Amino acid sequence: MKILVTGAGGMLGQALVARLRADGHGVRAHDRTPLRTSPADDVVVGDLSHPDDQVLGRLLAGVDAVVHAAALPSPLHENVFGNNVGSTYHLLDAAGELGVGRIVYVSSLSAVGLAWSGRGAAPLRLPLTEDHPYLGDDPYGLSKHVGELVTATVSRRHGIPAVSLRFPFIGTGERLRHHLAHVQADPGGDRGALWSWIDTRDAVTALVVALTRPVDGHAVVTAAAPDTTALQPTAELLRRYHPESQVTEPLDGFAVPVSTRLSRDLLGFIPVHTWRQA
Repeated sequence: MKILVTGAGGMLGQALVARLRADGHGVRAHDRTPLRTSPADDVVVGDLSHPDDQVLGRLLAGVDAVVHAAALPSPLHENVFGNNVGSTYHLLDAAGELGVGRIVYVSSLSAVGLAWSGRGAAPLRLPLTEDHPYLGDDPYGLSKHVGELVTATVSRRHGIPAVSLRFPFIGTGERLRHHLAHVQADPGGDRGALWSWIDTRDAVTALVVALTRPVDGHAVVTAAAPDTTALQPTAELLRRYHPESQVTEPLDGFAVPVSTRLSRDLLGFIPVHTWRQA
């Protein structure tokens, strides 16, 4: 399979390109700035927020599937909404027009609107499921929410199977250790992210299975590690930081208050890395 990976210069994009090549797939890598090195078969550089037909044609020629990972990753970036939504619409609609067979959109748990909320929005119910209402007030979360709508629209319009994968914090090694130290020093600072995370290697595996698992239409799926990043039991965290949220099923020990049932049942994805074992 020939796969286009956008945002291939980012942490997740680099790891995904390496995995796909190791698995024997052809890979076209894209980033807005030149890549110093890449194991991809070919690399295309360009701005997807205002692409011309020539750039889109070069990106999508001969491609069987698209993984759209390119995005500005926080509301602190200028024009984060316009960049993220514009690039998603232009790329995915062109992919649909050209008959690409599968789309995987790299979304975020921020698409619910909790992580970057300026007013400290709390989930209505926990564990957080994919059908939870959008509660956001920040441009990044909004861009990811709209990106999922764009992906669903393209899927319906062109009849393409598509998966929007929602990830929490992604990291391994030193990046993960730094994040753990930050959360454990101030668990309240991560209340909007629900102390959720996923190892980079598991995130890559989730993307790989999302490319190949049979899917009807468009599916929004959350992929996360089964445990939290915090030292306190989950029930204690929820009593302290989300006392108003309705807990609909037991969350024993350090269980992440985010439902991963759909990622298991629909995609067959089960993460294997946990920082507690490490």
